[in-house]
Amino acid sequence: MKMAASQGAVGPATALQGQHYLNVAHWNPGVMQQQQHPLHTARSLERALEDAVCSGMLNISGRKLRDYPGLNYDLTDTTQADLSKNRFCEIPPEVCMFAPLESLNLYHNCIKVVPEAIINLQMLTYLNISRNQLSVLPKFLFNLPLKVLVVSNNKLLSIPEEIGKAKDLMELDISCNEIQVLPTQMGKLLALRELNIRRNCLQVLPDELSDLPLIRLDFSCNKITEIPISYRKLKQLQHIVLDNNPMQSPPAQICLKGKIHIFKYLNLQACRLDKKTDTLDLPSLGKRCLPQQLTDRYLQPCLSSSCLCYFSKHTFILTTMSDSTFRAPYCQHLFVSDQVFLANVCVCSQNLESRLKVLLPDDVGAALMDGVVLCHLANHIRPRSVASIHVPSPAVPKLSMAKCRRNVENFLDACKKLGVPQDKLCLPHHILEERGLVKVGVTVQALLELPSSKPNQLSTI
Repeated sequence: MKMAASQGAVGPATALQGQHYLNVAHWNPGVMQQQQHPLHTARSLERALEDAVCSGMLNISGRKLRDYPGLNYDLTDTTQADLSKNRFCEIPPEVCMFAPLESLNLYHNCIKVVPEAIINLQMLTYLNISRNQLSVLPKFLFNLPLKVLVVSNNKLLSIPEEIGKAKDLMELDISCNEIQVLPTQMGKLLALRELNIRRNCLQVLPDELSDLPLIRLDFSCNKITEIPISYRKLKQLQHIVLDNNPMQSPPAQICLKGKIHIFKYLNLQACRLDKKTDTLDLPSLGKRCLPQQLTDRYLQPCLSSSCLCYFSKHTFILTTMSDSTFRAPYCQHLFVSDQVFLANVCVCSQNLESRLKVLLPDDVGAALMDGVVLCHLANHIRPRSVASIHVPSPAVPKLSMAKCRRNVENFLDACKKLGVPQDKLCLPHHILEERGLVKVGVTVQALLELPSSKPNQLSTI
C-alpha cells in the first residue's frame, strides 16, 4: 500500500547531499581497487588527504580504515567529510574538531557511541550515521543545527525528548531500528518535511505529528492499527507509505485505494464526531437565524471554518461565514465542495441504516457499489420493486462487475417507476465507480421521500 500524490519531488536529504558532494570525486571500491598494489593504495590515500587540505572536502570512503589517517595533515577547515564504508569503531576525535564542518557521512561503520565532542561542530547541518551499532541517541546531538539526520539501521530503542530542540530539522530517517514509542516532542519539529519511521516496533502514531508540514511520511512495516483523525490536517502531504501494518482504521481496502481515499475517510470520521447538535455553539453564529422548520429532530450539522451545512428531511441550507465568525477545528481545512460531499454522505448513510435496520461500513461508496443495499431499499419503499437481486454468497463473496451493474440498473429502473424525478436520478457509473456519491445521496433522499407501502422487514444484508 504505497501512495504518492505526485512524483519527482526531491527531498531535503537528496538536495543537501547533492550540494555537499556535487564536486567531490567519490572513491569507488570496486575491482580496480583490489587490483592496485598496496603502495599505490597508500599513495591514493595520501593524494585524497592532500586534496582535502586544498579543497576543504575530505573523502576517504570505502577504504576499510580502522584508524583515522589524517593526523599529519591540517584539515581543520574541512567543510565536508565522507568517512563512510570503513571500519571506524568511533567517530575520530580529530573530525570533531573540524569547526567549519557542514556535512558528515559516517554510513556503514562500526560506531557504537556518539561522543560529546561532536557539539563542537556548530555548523553541522547534515549527519548520516546509518548502518552502525548505535543503541542510544545522545541528548546533546539535538543542540546542533541539523537539517538532515539519518540514523537508520542501528539498534535504537527510543528517541530522546530533546529531539524537540532540533528546530531546523527538515528530514529525519530513523527507519530499521527497534523503536517502540515516538516522543510527543516531535510535534515541535516545525521545519520537518520528510519523516521515515519504517520498520520499527511502533503501535501508535502520536497526534502531535499532525501539526507538522510533512511532505513525505513512511511508517510501513510497523504494528500500527490506526491513523489518527487529526492527520487529515497534513494538507501538504504528498507521499504516504503504510504497507505491512495491521490497519483497522482506515480499513485496509481504503488504504489500498491511496492517499485521497484515506483523507476522505479521516474527514468523514471527523464530521461524524462533530455532527451532534448539542456540540454547536449557536451564539457564535451572531445575528444569523435558522429557519423555524429546522428542528433538532432533523438537524444534521457538518462544521467548517468556511461554511456551515444543514440537512433536514426537506431542506438544505448552506451558510457561508468568515473564520472570525465561526471556528471548528475538525473541518478547518475543507473546501465547500468537500463539505457538501461529506455531509451528504453522512445523511445518506444514516438514512439507509435507519430504514433498513443495518449497520453500514465507514466506506459508504464501497458498500453501495454492488447495488445490493440500494435494491433492498427500493423494495423497502415498495415491495418487489426489484424482482431479482444478485447477492454475494460464502462461496462467491464478491459479485462480478456484470452482476453489480445489473443490480444498479434494476435499482435505477425501480426509482423511475416509483416516481423519482429524472433530474434527481444518478447514473450507473456514479454508483459503480464511486464517482458521484453526492448525486447518489440525492437519489436516495428522493426515494426516501416517496410514500412507502408495507415495507419489508430486513435485518441483515
